[in-house]
Amino acid sequence: MKRIVVLPGDGVGNDVMEAAMKVLDASGFKADYVYGDIGWEFWCKEGSPLPERTIKLLKETDCGLFGAITSKPKEEAQKELIPELQDKGFAYSSPIVQLRQMFNLHTNLRPCKAYPGNPLNYRDDIDIVVFRENTEGLYAGVEFHPLPEEVFEVLEKHNKKISRFGKTDLKDIAMSCRIFTRDACRNIARQGFEYAKKWGYKTVTIVEKPNVIRETSGLMVREARNIAKEYPGIELWETNIDAQCMWLVKNPQIYGVIVSTNMFGDILSDLSAQLIGGLGFSPSGNIGDNYAVFEPTHGSAPKYAGQYKVNPIAMILTAKLMLMWLGEKDIAENIDNAVASVIVEGKVRTYDMGGSDSTLEMADAVIEKL
Repeated sequence: MKRIVVLPGDGVGNDVMEAAMKVLDASGFKADYVYGDIGWEFWCKEGSPLPERTIKLLKETDCGLFGAITSKPKEEAQKELIPELQDKGFAYSSPIVQLRQMFNLHTNLRPCKAYPGNPLNYRDDIDIVVFRENTEGLYAGVEFHPLPEEVFEVLEKHNKKISRFGKTDLKDIAMSCRIFTRDACRNIARQGFEYAKKWGYKTVTIVEKPNVIRETSGLMVREARNIAKEYPGIELWETNIDAQCMWLVKNPQIYGVIVSTNMFGDILSDLSAQLIGGLGFSPSGNIGDNYAVFEPTHGSAPKYAGQYKVNPIAMILTAKLMLMWLGEKDIAENIDNAVASVIVEGKVRTYDMGGSDSTLEMADAVIEKL
């Protein structure tokens, strides 16, 4: 029996997780579920949104199912620590980003498929799958503020373009490093092509900005071209991030698998989600070689917490992705078909779909169709 750590997290993460667990229980899937602590509450009272006890649980399980997280800027996060932890050197770091890096969950998979009957669809023939490199780029966490003098000197030695910032006081300069490795670029490109090959997609689109960000985006594009040579039946398309956003709005139906790096992939997946009804319909998986954590792409929406108002479909489809990864294809497809039936029937709709049904009523409707 599989052992799964369940991490509801913050806000509506608890509401949608309850709905997803009801569906999983009704689906016939059997597992040993253990619940873990994660999120804003634990940051405020312990100085860590990802306690060591939760990391230990993750290491003892087959995969994780995650709800939603609240994250705030550095200064706001510091102010919400309990008095005993103030000025003790604690620095907030997103727990989901920590998990991705700690367990090398290098591939972020975000399917954005339009379900017929959804009143929020841009059009019904959209089937986009975004592959986002998950551990590098601007999310690598290598940042400086103020910029140390020795860092500035090293940079100036290797690239004179930074000299123009030398007239600015270093305490007024903040720097975030966009770091790519060849292995990570190869891996995310290969993941996209393998998925396209397995599920019959005709194209893989690599989205970057090599005409301006020449070294990092250039490395990604060059490696994608090399990988593409191994898949002669699948066409490689190359686009710039700005143009791709425009073309996704204009012609979303022509795209299949889209591959990009961490920040651009995050942007593209949210845009793609809106085309199929919004983040309430968009699941995702953080997948590594030996472990995975699955989460909906929406946030914690604190103002709706505990109201059982939000749409749980993204969380239910996230559970479906987890089942696919665990090899439970039949149960996963049954859940997907049930979700599709509820949407096309249109009798049960949450507020975002123009209805008034609750989070758990939507879950019950899906269960009825299983």
